[in-house]
Amino acid sequence: MDIKEINNYGQELITRLNLKTSPVAVRLIPAGGEIPTEVKKVEETMRHCQMIDRVRKTGEEFYSLVEDHMCKGGAASMGLGKMPKKVGSGEFYYKGLNHFSNINAARRTVENAPMLPPNSTEAILYGALDKASFEPDVAVVICNPRQIMLLTQAIMYKRGGRLEVGFAGKQSVCSDGVVQAYRDGQVGITVGCSGSRAYTEIGDEEMTIGVPVELLPDITKALAKICPN
Repeated sequence: MDIKEINNYGQELITRLNLKTSPVAVRLIPAGGEIPTEVKKVEETMRHCQMIDRVRKTGEEFYSLVEDHMCKGGAASMGLGKMPKKVGSGEFYYKGLNHFSNINAARRTVENAPMLPPNSTEAILYGALDKASFEPDVAVVICNPRQIMLLTQAIMYKRGGRLEVGFAGKQSVCSDGVVQAYRDGQVGITVGCSGSRAYTEIGDEEMTIGVPVELLPDITKALAKICPN
């Protein structure tokens, strides 16, 4: 897909949905793959959700390696490194956060989250979809429920049916927002998680949707019919 065309899709989403921030282009570079020389490396250690939140507001473009990710669980879900033992076992969510009644409930939740194989990703690229210099795999949009509704209607416009999504309030912007769309080609909608709510400026009234980039042509055409502003 032509990059200029992708940028136009990003601008179309902003205009049709009246978005206050940019959709974020995310590209996962497979292990051993080459990082585009024109994209700079992120200058500070952050969480993936913080990188998404920063780019949607500033329009910056950068790439990150595993050492740039403060949240190793989120990084590992996207194939950067290995899942920390306490996160993978559920211990972190059970004993650390007290979010589950028992260790097995926590473990099952982590095991059912969309994940990529350990060390399968070399780097992750981030940029504003309306001006990114690279072709992304996923477009992540953080917006309000009404805008999520319009996107859902646009996704349904061509074939109808129902949109099947799953989330658990855990690893939301990483597993639900990126991996599900990247790995399965399925739209991922999530209400957020404790980390993404605590460490970013994502508002209480905002949700996250991850869209495989190949769906953007049909979605933007449908949005022109649904909300022709």
